Amino acid sequence: MPVLPRPRGPVSAAVLDVLGGRRAAGDLPSHPDGDPLGADVQLALYCCYELHYRSFDGVADDLEWDPDLLRVRRRLEDRFLDAVRAEVEGGDDVEAAVDALLVEPTEGSGPSWHLARDGERWQLDEYVALRSIYHLKEADPQAWVIPRLDGVDGRAKASLMTVEHDEFGAGRADRVHARIYADMMAALGLHTGYGAYLDAAPAEVLATVNIMSLFGLHRRWRGASVGQFALIEITSPPGSARLVTAIERLGLPAAATAFHAEHVEADAVHEQVVRRELIAGLLEREPQLAADVVLGIQASTLLEDRFADYLVRRWSDGESALLAPVASAASGRTLRRWLVSQNG
Repeated sequence: MPVLPRPRGPVSAAVLDVLGGRRAAGDLPSHPDGDPLGADVQLALYCCYELHYRSFDGVADDLEWDPDLLRVRRRLEDRFLDAVRAEVEGGDDVEAAVDALLVEPTEGSGPSWHLARDGERWQLDEYVALRSIYHLKEADPQAWVIPRLDGVDGRAKASLMTVEHDEFGAGRADRVHARIYADMMAALGLHTGYGAYLDAAPAEVLATVNIMSLFGLHRRWRGASVGQFALIEITSPPGSARLVTAIERLGLPAAATAFHAEHVEADAVHEQVVRRELIAGLLEREPQLAADVVLGIQASTLLEDRFADYLVRRWSDGESALLAPVASAASGRTLRRWLVSQNG
C-alpha cells in the first residue's frame, strides 16, 4: 500500500494528522482555507478521495466514512468546483463541446507535441511518473458512475461497460491498462508502485485526478463524470500517437511503447462508442444532464490545459516539473536538475 505523503500546508497537514492517527477528525478546522487550486488543498482532497480507492498504509479503514472528514472534504470540494466553474464557459450544447474535442491543431505546444519533436529522456521520465498518479488507477474514477446509470433502458450503461471492459483488460489481467502502464514504467526504469510519485506531483497534476473523483463519487455529478470520460476517450488517440513517436525517437525498448500504442487503437474505437452510445443514451434518458456533461468536458479540459502549461513552462526554462526527484535509469540528469531548481 502507498505511504502517506508529506503535507504541503495547514489543510493537508490537518488531514494527514487525522489519517496518521495523530489527531481526532472532530478537531479538523470547520472552514479550511487556502487556494482551491493550490497544492495544499489539492493534496488534502486527494488524500480524502484516496480512502475510497487503495487508501494508505496504516490508515484505519473506517475513516473512509468518518463524518467529520467527509464534512471537510465537502467544503474543499465546493471551493474547488466553484473555482473551476468560474473559469469555464458553461452551457448545455453537448454537440458543440464534443465537436471541439475532435479538432486537432496542426502544430500544438503541449507536452506530447514537445516530447515528440525534441523532448529529452528526463522529460519523458517526468511525464510518465506524473501521469502515473492517474494511470495506475486508470478507469477506476469513472467506474463510480456505473450504478448511477439506468440499467433498464441500459443504452448508456452498456456502452460505458463496453469501454470499461477494455480498460480493465477484457478479462485478461496482463491487459489491464494500469498493468500495461506499470510495465511501461518498468521498461523506463521507473518505480511502478501505486502512488510512488505522489510527493513529486504538483497541484496541477493532482487537480486533473481530483476532478475525476469528485464527479465520480457524487451521483449529482453523473453527467459531468460522463463528460469527463468522453474527454479522455476522444482526445487520447492523437496524443498517444505522439508519445509513441517520442519513445521511438529516443531509441527506447518496444515495451515502453505498448501502453500508448494500445490507446491509439482502442480509444479510436472508444471515441465512437462514447459519442454515439454513452452520451447519446444518457441524454436520451436524462436530457436535463446536458449542462453537466458540458461541465465535465470543460472542467477537465481546463485542468488538463493547466497541467500542460505547467509542464511546458518548466521544461522550457530548463527546470524539472517535479517536486521531488524521480528515481530512474536516467535519474542522474533529472536529479541534478531538481537540485538546481530547489537550491537556485
